[in-house]
Amino acid sequence: MAKQKSSFLKNCAALLVITLVAGLALAAVYEVTKAPIAAAEESARLEAYESVYPGAVFESPQDADSLIQQANAAAAQAGLSGCTVTDILFAKDETGADIGFVVAAVSPNGYGGDISVAVGIDSAADKITGFSVLSNSETAGLGAKCTEPGFASQFSGKAADKIEYVKGGGAAGNQIDAISGATVTTNAVTEAVNTALAAYSEVLKEG
Repeated sequence: MAKQKSSFLKNCAALLVITLVAGLALAAVYEVTKAPIAAAEESARLEAYESVYPGAVFESPQDADSLIQQANAAAAQAGLSGCTVTDILFAKDETGADIGFVVAAVSPNGYGGDISVAVGIDSAADKITGFSVLSNSETAGLGAKCTEPGFASQFSGKAADKIEYVKGGGAAGNQIDAISGATVTTNAVTEAVNTALAAYSEVLKEG
């Protein structure tokens, strides 16, 4: 009996040592990979922003948290409750002059959940410079078409005002054509874009 107890304690001690070593190894791996992962995520983020505002140089506002808080209040006031602004950057030209903004926003109402988008806005022209879906979990061949150039290109050049979508084609003015068979996705994308535009018109736009 004593021999069994001793064997059990030894096994427990060995298991404890293995667990501790494994935990330390995982912590070490995390510390080694944390910086490269963060750098890769930042690079992907800026690459997406460059696609919606080509040629711009981006700068984070010093009061970013306050601006985002105000932007989310503006979105709620516009009836976009549940949608949120997640990022705001100032867009500048090569001389450092302000030319507009990039705003990232999320709608939780996609068919597969959250849809995150980035919208570039030219503040002098009051027009959208570009649009990109940053992340989504929509159905392949249907809602996932929101990432395709044919859909995304519809936003460029639209007035930086509320966007609407129409079914069956024939979009005009500040309308876009819905993705066929994916109205839920189209609606969520439109909500996210309008959240970004509310942030621009109510918080960022001068005058």
